[in-house]
Amino acid sequence: MKYKIILDPTREEEVIIYAHQKNALVETIENLINKTSDLIAFNDTEAVKLEPMSVCCFVVENNKVFALTDTEKLRMKCRLYNLEETLGNNFIKINQSCIVNKNAIKRFDVSFSGSMKIVLKNGYSDYISRRQLKSVKERMGL
Repeated sequence: MKYKIILDPTREEEVIIYAHQKNALVETIENLINKTSDLIAFNDTEAVKLEPMSVCCFVVENNKVFALTDTEKLRMKCRLYNLEETLGNNFIKINQSCIVNKNAIKRFDVSFSGSMKIVLKNGYSDYISRRQLKSVKERMGL
């Protein structure tokens, strides 16, 4: 594998990866980039720098996107689909209004009707939609 580093203080920083397929190295690089790209969230009085891995999930309530951490509920100023594109492989979309952190999942509750509920470490729970169920199972190795 070849690599090239170009230092240019006048350009925006970007990482471009050419690979034959997604592998462990590509995922590691992706996770490193996502760790360094902090998000800006807002509470009642101030803007807060938010590390993506400290977030349990992103949810939509009343057409507003919120980041739920272990202790706080912070308002985001971006759309859920924008977050989905930038967060990387550690986050899974479980339904139209929720993206969860894989590391924050406590358990899955399965009902007799076939629906699956996800429970996070911070106590938040939500249902996995039928549309997303297959991809969630694949990404979690179920």
